Amino acid sequence: MGHGLSRMAAIGSAKVTSSTPDALWGSAALRALHPSAITCAGVTRGRLLDRCNLTVPVGMRLLLVGQPDASASALVRIVAGLSRPQRGQIEIAGLSDPTADGWGRRVAYLGPHPGIHRWMTPREALELAARLLDLPRLEAARRIERALAWVRIPDGAADRPVRRGGPPLLQRTGFAAALMADPEVLLLDEPLRAIEADERSRLLGLPGKRRTVVLASHYPASEDGLASHVALIRGGRVVLMAPTSDLEAAGLSLSMRDILALAEARAGDEGGSRRQQAPAAAR
Repeated sequence: MGHGLSRMAAIGSAKVTSSTPDALWGSAALRALHPSAITCAGVTRGRLLDRCNLTVPVGMRLLLVGQPDASASALVRIVAGLSRPQRGQIEIAGLSDPTADGWGRRVAYLGPHPGIHRWMTPREALELAARLLDLPRLEAARRIERALAWVRIPDGAADRPVRRGGPPLLQRTGFAAALMADPEVLLLDEPLRAIEADERSRLLGLPGKRRTVVLASHYPASEDGLASHVALIRGGRVVLMAPTSDLEAAGLSLSMRDILALAEARAGDEGGSRRQQAPAAAR
């Protein structure tokens, strides 16, 4: 259901009380440090990731795609702390400690299978999430109502088993459970595929300029309008990190074919620049 948000975060010697992403990232101490939300350095995992490097600035809405598709999902799971890399390092807000006392409580993850028993009601699932977060009773009640309202689960459906609402209700419930933490970093891996595109776009349009969202998708064209940037993992490494507006400027769409085309064009430009610089360096 996702990890919770810690109330106290330590960065070096500075401690910052936080209840929302904007409150934490907006602190004077952290603004001076200009931290990245996510830093992956030399991450290796089987055949999917090979010394993979990725830096995600605070507040970015990143669409992560891969060739093969599983490489994007693998990196998201590693960042979430659900899988361990064979080598490399992950940092969240400059912290490398994935425990609850480090960055574990700042991150929420939602994958294609929310892990909610189908006999549970949405309200029961959110009450369980609140207990796992150790939220005070009144705060838990407030967050539950706020999460139910955001995902648009009405009172009647909130108190019926999720199996009666099918996959869309199950996925809305899982997303609501992830939001209970008010996470600074939200990691998503094909989480809302049973929900229509317009509603998925609304759900993922979470407020908070400092909230960072990484969405791994096998169908990037269906995520048009959800992300500010796109990153492509190919051959185990990030070979493209670009604003989605660069695709539009080049007359390309947010399809895997066109993302690959932009990556290949950028690689060709870089190779040409190096060849032009080589004779000058020799002189």
